[in-house]
Amino acid sequence: MEYKPYSHEWHRKRYLKEALDMYLNEYVDNSVIYNDILDILSDRSELAYSDFNKTTELEYMIQSKKY
Repeated sequence: MEYKPYSHEWHRKRYLKEALDMYLNEYVDNSVIYNDILDILSDRSELAYSDFNKTTELEYMIQSKKY
């Protein structure tokens, strides 16, 4: 998919391509690439879950103070 040059989408795709090119140019095994992607997604999921828990706790605190 082609994006308008210098748009946010274009930069995002460029960064992803550069990262993949680094792995491929260094002949990194596919299992390492796969595991690195899973690690990144897992870290992101854990952070999102932590943010969700904190937000839910705050919401509960606010709601429990209602009259």
